[in-house]
Amino acid sequence: MTTASVTPTTLKFGTAAIHRNLPAAELVEHALRCGEGILASNGALNVDTGARTGRSPKDKFLEDTQGIHNNIDWGKVNLPVSPDVFEKVEQMARKHLSSRSDLFRFDGFAGADSNYRLRVSVVTEEAWHCLFAKTLFINAPKSELANFEPDWTIINACNMRLDNYKELGLNSPTAILQSLEQRKVIIIGTRYAGEIKKSIFYAMNYDLPDMGVFPMHCSANIDDSDPSNVALFFGLSGTGKTTLSADPNRLLIGDDEHGWSDTGVFNIEGGCYAKCINLTREGEPEIWDAIKFGSVLENVVLDSDSRVPDFDDGSKTENTRATYPIGHIANAVRPSIGQHPKNVLFLAADAFGVLPPVSKLTSEQAMYYFINGYTSKLAGTEAGVTEPQPNFSPCFGGPFLPRPPMVYAQWLAKRVKDQKADVWLLNTGWTGGPYGEGERFKLKYTRAFVTAILDGSLATVEFQEHPILGLRMPKSAPNVPSEVLNPRDTWADTSAYDSKAKHLATLFRDNDAKFEITDAVRAAGPKV
Repeated sequence: MTTASVTPTTLKFGTAAIHRNLPAAELVEHALRCGEGILASNGALNVDTGARTGRSPKDKFLEDTQGIHNNIDWGKVNLPVSPDVFEKVEQMARKHLSSRSDLFRFDGFAGADSNYRLRVSVVTEEAWHCLFAKTLFINAPKSELANFEPDWTIINACNMRLDNYKELGLNSPTAILQSLEQRKVIIIGTRYAGEIKKSIFYAMNYDLPDMGVFPMHCSANIDDSDPSNVALFFGLSGTGKTTLSADPNRLLIGDDEHGWSDTGVFNIEGGCYAKCINLTREGEPEIWDAIKFGSVLENVVLDSDSRVPDFDDGSKTENTRATYPIGHIANAVRPSIGQHPKNVLFLAADAFGVLPPVSKLTSEQAMYYFINGYTSKLAGTEAGVTEPQPNFSPCFGGPFLPRPPMVYAQWLAKRVKDQKADVWLLNTGWTGGPYGEGERFKLKYTRAFVTAILDGSLATVEFQEHPILGLRMPKSAPNVPSEVLNPRDTWADTSAYDSKAKHLATLFRDNDAKFEITDAVRAAGPKV
């Protein structure tokens, strides 16, 4: 292995050897030798993240300083920590890493558009975390490494525990501390690699608005024969961002995080982080084929003899993940940049079976449904969840927004208006009844809606208004049976549908009361 010849003093850790920007093969070799994971039959490195199989939002803290205090939407998402505590935790993390014989460092970029990219350094104690960073961020060319000075630094001490967390005013031995002024992230006590990815997205969500860019939690693709036909897919986890953007007839720009500048959209990342529970080759061939050597699988169960992944097995977690470079997608556009979008799609997995499968939104409705960011948590996916629960996450990315949600909502309104983009709401959840009674809306129908939206044919059909939600539903759609277009018609008991629809409408109204929105935008919501 090769140790970096140039390492800024701030990224030195005692006498630990820092292996910098190693090839994927060397990182995999080290991870296997140290027992960090095993190779699956498809060549991906499969790792078990232990007790933490998802993000730890209650353990995420932001350094509260005078310079950023008034810009932050403080609350359950943005929990403050004092500069004194931040410094103490950083020093403990540095001491822990300094006790290691080998550390791993990745240097690269966030932001495919060089006008807005940030330089990122990630230092880890486990090789597979460095491989994760290598797949998810944009790799720096060798010519830029000699004098590489990061804009953002992540220090990952995943095997350390903060036993004195109560004295520090923290919530557990796990902590993710971020400083927008020092431009640092300290990760302690969790092996879940998504914390690395999302901390930089959080940073971009703070930095990009000041650079005149709208940061977005969305996927994006482009027509392979028409570069002006770009689409965005907003949605929370499990709603279909990655699935619907991986289209064999279109080029992938990115699957999760983007910026929308005055000239178009660009991917913030250099890879994809796909949820892979129930993944099949037939249903998602592009993603299936992308998972190979150089990829990372998190918490996927392997057959003990063949090491074949069982993507249907959620015994460790429903949040199984696959990480791969965007170059593993055969039809990915490089660099990951596109023109202004013609269509913006909001994805909501409605477990109540109430939302229409597709609706065309007015400009006021677009603002309303963006600021509410609705989907559902399903029964059984979390302890104590015994029936579907509404999940409202502002701008379809609440956990990653340091600034007040209206900042991002106003950016959406400006970009959509300036570019005359059409905005749509797709229900990728249930139809014919709520979860447990109805069925998940067929993926082939959702794909048919997306195709009709992107080729312009759905915008020209006749629409009818939903009497409770006020949404405009198409009366016909190519390759989709007309009887599924109005959700009320799919329920055996229409009075039960009306009751459930009114209940969801009330939930929306309770949630929209949190926001200072115009009367016109508020009036675009459901009727109660």
